[in-house]
Amino acid sequence: MKSVITITHPCEVFCSFTMSAATKLHKTSWCALRQLQQYRTKANFSASSSSIAKRNELFNQEQKRQRDAVGRIDKIEVRYLGLPEDVTLVMNANISTPYNCAQHLSEGHKRRSALALIDGSVPWDMHRPLQESCTLQLLHFQVSEPHVVNKAFWRTCSFMLGAALNRAFKPEANLQLHSFPGPNIKSGSFVHDIVLQTRNWQPTKEEMRTVSAEMVKLALEDHEIERLDVTQDIAQEIFKDSKYKSEQLPSIAQQTHGRVTLYRLGDHIDISRGPMVGATRFLGKCTISAAHKVADEGETDGFYRIQGVALPSGIQLNHVAFGVLEERSKKLNPARLPNEPFEEHQQLQLS
Repeated sequence: MKSVITITHPCEVFCSFTMSAATKLHKTSWCALRQLQQYRTKANFSASSSSIAKRNELFNQEQKRQRDAVGRIDKIEVRYLGLPEDVTLVMNANISTPYNCAQHLSEGHKRRSALALIDGSVPWDMHRPLQESCTLQLLHFQVSEPHVVNKAFWRTCSFMLGAALNRAFKPEANLQLHSFPGPNIKSGSFVHDIVLQTRNWQPTKEEMRTVSAEMVKLALEDHEIERLDVTQDIAQEIFKDSKYKSEQLPSIAQQTHGRVTLYRLGDHIDISRGPMVGATRFLGKCTISAAHKVADEGETDGFYRIQGVALPSGIQLNHVAFGVLEERSKKLNPARLPNEPFEEHQQLQLS
């Protein structure tokens, strides 16, 4: 079968590189990779480009409207709890974010903090405005209780995988991103479900490496991950050209009091209740390990579950141990499959 993915040369960025290793690519290889990316960007420009541009235009307009609607700026007290010492910061309600608080503390806090914890129990995106006075803890991947930040990391990996797949697939594959189920770290893999205009795609090792390489590049590009809560009407307009997102939105909005949470990295926008880590740079070692066909769709299409495994940047694991994780991640993830009725799926796109 002809490849549906634009292959990155296997001598370039490999999925098993750590962030530090990826940044040390030989200069000539990196230049070649950039040339490949420029070629692929031109080759992949299609009618979908206008849809992406329109989505981002609507996202920007609503983001600006919400910021302009803040009106009078009230002061709030944010009590930071942590090293080097507890301190109270005076910030702006509905404007200042945990990231802004980290900026007041140190460069290290700003770079290391992946997620915030409000009032000791509420996970909060680093770039999400704080609404009222609160306590604030800044979480990284070496805290004593990493479950909350690890779950946000796993969810972010699924979100990034959608962006990587959009970059990797050729236009003629007619890729449609379906959804990604809630993160379950114990399952051994993060997931993104897609629909392709083929029922017999069996990815080659080179194709899987290409998607893995796209994940690494997204990490190197260090995109800020933005959150935006919108009404169902605005979400429907943003995703009006997406069959599956449009079908999912009414059920999502019904469970979230008419609001829909969107996330964006670069020009990629998707739906998730969050939270997610603050930037793509927190992705370290990563392998996209499996693509399982789970169902036929219509007369020509197929549902596929794409799976991967990753470590946060700065977390080291030897090759043998990571290889065990890679093998485990190839098993079909047990999360509810996308061909099962949406209304019965309580966590689809909501976790």
